Amino acid sequence: MSAERYSAFIKQEAKRLGFEYCGISKAEFLEEEAPRFEKWLHQGMNGQMDYMANYQDMRLDPRLLVPGAKSVVSLLFNYYPNEKQNEGSPKVSKYAYGRDYHYVIKDKLKEFLASLNEHIGEVHGRAFVDSAPVLERAWAAKSGLGWIGKNAQLIRPGKGSFFFLAELIIDLELEHDGPIKDYCGSCTRCIDACPTQAIVGPNVVDGSRCISYFTIELEDAIPIEMKGKMDNWMFGCDVCQDVCPWNRFSKPHTEQKMQPNPDLLEMNKKDWEEITEEVFKKTFSGSPLQRAGFKGIQRNLAFIS
Repeated sequence: MSAERYSAFIKQEAKRLGFEYCGISKAEFLEEEAPRFEKWLHQGMNGQMDYMANYQDMRLDPRLLVPGAKSVVSLLFNYYPNEKQNEGSPKVSKYAYGRDYHYVIKDKLKEFLASLNEHIGEVHGRAFVDSAPVLERAWAAKSGLGWIGKNAQLIRPGKGSFFFLAELIIDLELEHDGPIKDYCGSCTRCIDACPTQAIVGPNVVDGSRCISYFTIELEDAIPIEMKGKMDNWMFGCDVCQDVCPWNRFSKPHTEQKMQPNPDLLEMNKKDWEEITEEVFKKTFSGSPLQRAGFKGIQRNLAFIS
């Protein structure tokens, strides 16, 4: 099989496994991203997310993460839900409506690698989904799956940005796709709408000011100056995506393992305020909400009330 046929097979397998889109790029040093990433870290925009400063060399060069790597296969997995929460309920980011995506996508990636070994031969590599030092959006953009919008999210033309990103970094020579142009134009809706002014410039999000950071990553108390600015977000935030004109094209996903938790959708403000730790653990076992934990959710609720 040639690189062309390998690449076609990989894209066919991606579709079979439920990934909406697949793009391929050469495994190499991210020369353009390096100075931007280093500047972002130097300015402290990672807040308490110290792990972002770890393994910088690997983040910028996948060949250090996967020795012998030749190609990065980037994948998009739709998570836009077909139902929304009760109006007025403390808000949860759409990606967290159902089962933790790490479990669902990781299983698909394992099957993907197994399929490559079965149909192509011995392929060495690793699968990643938001759990290792990989600059996922940079690779997705490099492989033509979309462009990095002013809200620093990957946006696919005609489809929007409600996608999980995943990668296979493998030692197989493949045909490489190229980047596409930026279609944000003069639009600044995401910048204008951010409740905490976390989007400090086109394509630059100050993570230390982001509502998702405050409600998920931050272990300390939420800064008092953010009081009244959280827009009723209890876990994560979708504002910069909700206002993006490209997301009017978003279509609900069909992955049964990630359907919204009906208990979450039905809960109102009173339900959240009265939930016990036992009920929380039982209701949200295997959910992204476990990342914040019961105490973190309580802290967030108290802050936005």
